[in-house]
Amino acid sequence: MEWLVPLGIIGALVVTLATIYNRLVALRQNRENAYADIDVQLKQRFDLIPNLVESVKAFAGHEKDVFEEVTKMRTKIQEAGTQGERLVAEQMLGKAMINVAAVAENYPELKSDQNFQKLMDELADIENKIAAARRFFNNATSELNTSIEQFPANLIAGSFGFSKQDFYEVDEEERKVMERAPDVKFGT
Repeated sequence: MEWLVPLGIIGALVVTLATIYNRLVALRQNRENAYADIDVQLKQRFDLIPNLVESVKAFAGHEKDVFEEVTKMRTKIQEAGTQGERLVAEQMLGKAMINVAAVAENYPELKSDQNFQKLMDELADIENKIAAARRFFNNATSELNTSIEQFPANLIAGSFGFSKQDFYEVDEEERKVMERAPDVKFGT
């Protein structure tokens, strides 16, 4: 009979360990799913950019540096080896696209082009979806990081390969552009 107490304690520890491990796995999967959502939106933006660049190039072909930068950033995305490198490259592409939008501002005939407007509307929609997916991803990252740091999970997380993960951050320049109110003009 005296062996039942130690056996019960060992059983309780095993159940606790399994519960903690399964929770951490679920949170990691949730974060990976959130990243996949971002990835889908980033892929759509990635595929849209050549069309947008070509539209702008037709009106502002002499803005060669801007277009070369976009092309260079798209290549960096394709060459990224890790999730972190990919997210940094995507941020850099976002900055390059800000420059394309700035070039477009200087060409009224481009801004009134229906094809360009359609592409810009599509890009704005994708950027909104990226922002929503980024919020979901950062929330999932926060939940995972919090669980990894909480007792008793913090005692076992490292030994099972769980570590704090990075958030998908937006730098100040990109944030200002995203928060800027759009110009609304009715017939002139």
